[in-house]
Amino acid sequence: MINRILVLCLFLLGFYGLIVQKNMVKKVFALSIQNTAVVLLFILEGSRIGSLAPIVTESQAAYVDPIPQALMLTAIVVGICVTALALALVYRLYKKYETMDIEEIQRKAIDES
Repeated sequence: MINRILVLCLFLLGFYGLIVQKNMVKKVFALSIQNTAVVLLFILEGSRIGSLAPIVTESQAAYVDPIPQALMLTAIVVGICVTALALALVYRLYKKYETMDIEEIQRKAIDES
C-alpha cells in the first residue's frame, strides 16, 4: 500500500511541475518523472511475492507474468526517446527565441506573425 502512495506522490510531483513551471526544460523533466511513476506502478502491480521467473520446468509452480515487465521495458525506451525529442525541440526554440520561458516564447512568436 505504501508503494502505491509513493508512486502517486511521484506522479503528482511530475504533474505539479508540468502545471507550475514556465521553464521548458523543467517541464520536460516533470514529464519524465510522470513517466517513471507510471512505469513503477505497472511493475509493482505486475509482481507477485513468492512467484518464480517464467522458466518452463516440469513443476507446476506459480509464475510471474512476464508481459508487464516486457511492456514496461518498451515504455522506458519510448519515454527516453520522447524526452530526447522534447529536449531537442526545446533547444531549437531556445536558439530561435533566446529564452526558456514558455510565456515569453509565446509573446515573441505572436510578435513575429
